[in-house]
Amino acid sequence: MTYSVIDTGDSRSFPAAHTLVQGTAANGDVIAVIGAEVGRGLARIRDREAKAAIVLELGTECLGVYTSESRGTEGSNLLGFARFRLGDAEPSNLVELVRQPNTAPAALAAAKTLFEDAGFAVAVCNDFPGRIVDRLIRPYLNAALRRLDEGLATADDMDTTLKLGLGYPEGPIALLERTGLAAHFDVTQALYEALGDAAYAPARRARVAKWRVGADRALRGQP
Repeated sequence: MTYSVIDTGDSRSFPAAHTLVQGTAANGDVIAVIGAEVGRGLARIRDREAKAAIVLELGTECLGVYTSESRGTEGSNLLGFARFRLGDAEPSNLVELVRQPNTAPAALAAAKTLFEDAGFAVAVCNDFPGRIVDRLIRPYLNAALRRLDEGLATADDMDTTLKLGLGYPEGPIALLERTGLAAHFDVTQALYEALGDAAYAPARRARVAKWRVGADRALRGQP
């Protein structure tokens, strides 16, 4: 199986050089469209139905933005994906692969092969905002920030308790400090707007971090 990559710039999944993005065929059986303008990249593909699979890099949006939706019967050889990444941290080795109700089984298999052959672990999910990890972890991180505001314990004690009590490699407050509170705001705000669930509403500290980013840009004369 051969594959091609259409790079539309500013990819969160592939911010640096990677073997999957390099050395691709001119017109592969599978096409991966990465970057911030995947809609434009998709428009460049001719004979889409002839491809084994087309995979589009997603942000917080659903795959249905690019495929349209029809009474729960949508699906083709077009799938979505995102390499999980928390804020400004390095992307992980996990690829969340997004399918629709009637995604062609052969297309799903081809897309999985593409990423697994590149050394990634692949988790398949249906087309929901936030996919798997963000849907699970963002309410937990919001809850930790709110308990910190309430004065349940110090940030260090909360982190230590969760590390030692549950075996987490890193506490939630340290994790957010390392990966960016403003980035957490961006994701949780998008999920809150999409799902309307208060668990995803950005915690106060994340809002403050986002406001501070805006204030710092204004002081530097940046938009």
